[in-house]
Amino acid sequence: MSLQLLQNVSLSTCWCSHRHHDGYAMLEEIAGLGFRRVELSHGIKLNLVDGIQKALQDGVVEVGSMHNFCPLPNGIQYAAPNVYQPSAASNWELDLWQRYTLRTLEYAKKWGVQDIVLHSGSARFFWGSPERKLEQWIEKSKLEFTELSADSRFRKKCQRAIKGVRKGFRKIEQRIFNQYEKVLADAEVLDLYLCLENREGLEEFPLDSEHCQFIEGFTQSNRIAYWHDVGHAQIKAAYGLLDPQAHLEACAPHLRGFHIHDVSAAGQDHQALGSGIVDFDHLATFFRPEHQLVLELSPKLTRDEVKSSQQFLYHLLQSLPQHTPL
Repeated sequence: MSLQLLQNVSLSTCWCSHRHHDGYAMLEEIAGLGFRRVELSHGIKLNLVDGIQKALQDGVVEVGSMHNFCPLPNGIQYAAPNVYQPSAASNWELDLWQRYTLRTLEYAKKWGVQDIVLHSGSARFFWGSPERKLEQWIEKSKLEFTELSADSRFRKKCQRAIKGVRKGFRKIEQRIFNQYEKVLADAEVLDLYLCLENREGLEEFPLDSEHCQFIEGFTQSNRIAYWHDVGHAQIKAAYGLLDPQAHLEACAPHLRGFHIHDVSAAGQDHQALGSGIVDFDHLATFFRPEHQLVLELSPKLTRDEVKSSQQFLYHLLQSLPQHTPL
């Protein structure tokens, strides 16, 4: 297996940023667990920035990727990647999304990062959320998470929800495209990639079946890329809405990195690797030396669970052949 992939393993600060008031101490804690690289996630408060800067200067760790918004927008004190969305109907929210996205890009250049992970907004429904209606049906059905895709009643309800979501997306798709185009020029100049993450929410843009098509619509730039969240894909697979293998094969030409975590049998993601239902052996066949491999773990996990996840991933990488075919 390529040594480069082992070097590209990082831990997202989403595991510990909420506990820290000093960015230096935060990165020291991660380095103390044996990580040489981190992803700065969307919970980085402004008071952490100076410490992060000094830690990077001192070589405590490197930053492999960042998650918009980083640092957090002014006045926001909690992880909030969707506080402003590129799908918003109001110009003031669109302006704020652009302002703080550009600030993330500026910090990325300052800290030597190329890959920026972004959420692409969501559809909003005046007469009730299709996703919420589906969730209410699931609660009443008493079906287990792993039973959903095999249940004909659920499949019918789910397809009805997706039909409503698709209509909502048609109203916002061009708006989202335009917002990305507004920040693409800066990404080009700064030598950065805007990596659009697949999402677990049914109402979050884009639909998985149209994700690659949306990326390929940016014909004048190769700076719009794909970021694969393993847990989100597993949740969609449990709903019968996604074949992770087919999806990764389709998106492979645009892929820059992974958020890696497990999903429990009850449908909870961001769990320790090996504790749930994700097929990591199959997933690893899509890893390439240029990819960022980010452990994105719940703050509820212990240090031992973080270490076990790190060792699980290292063992997985070491078991791969030198060249993995597409």
